[in-house]
Amino acid sequence: MDYWWLIPIAYGAGSAQWGLVVVRLLRGVDVRDYGSGKTGVTNVLRAAGWPAAAGVLIADAGKGVLPVVAARLLSDDPWLHASVAFGVIVGHILPLFSGFRGGRGIATGVGTASALDPWMALVGLGVFLPVVGISRYVSLGSVLSVAAVVIAFAVTIATGVHPTPYLWYAIGGGVTIIWMHRENIQRIVQGTERKLGQRVM
Repeated sequence: MDYWWLIPIAYGAGSAQWGLVVVRLLRGVDVRDYGSGKTGVTNVLRAAGWPAAAGVLIADAGKGVLPVVAARLLSDDPWLHASVAFGVIVGHILPLFSGFRGGRGIATGVGTASALDPWMALVGLGVFLPVVGISRYVSLGSVLSVAAVVIAFAVTIATGVHPTPYLWYAIGGGVTIIWMHRENIQRIVQGTERKLGQRVM
């Protein structure tokens, strides 16, 4: 695999916890001490409001896009593309620079999937927005949108649009992200999951 060194670089890029940085700068606290204990967009929204959350969304998605775009520009190897994409997600969830306490991977997953195929962003949003709009559960929208993107990759691979390694990325990344939402799923079933707009600070 040429340019294999992009994989650890992708993990390092994923390890940059913008939610941690932004909330610390704005409020002087560790966002992981509040709410879900994660560094992702939803917890930043609860802890520091919409402007901060929007900035973190862009930054977390961007760190998913850039390494994958670099891999695709430098190499035609789809295994490299898939490995780099998965590496960024792992870095976000288990960040080297933040005690392996990161986010759940949704925004970064959106970035990596979109870098492999921009249409995947529309697939994800097409599920996420109505589900959250109706249920007010960001976690439910996240899980269902991830599942939809995995299915979409499976369909495009079955029809020859994308190479097989992209499916392994989709399954690996999708299962990992959904697993990170297992407690949210349990709370949804129990009726105790926080809804969009509920603040914790």
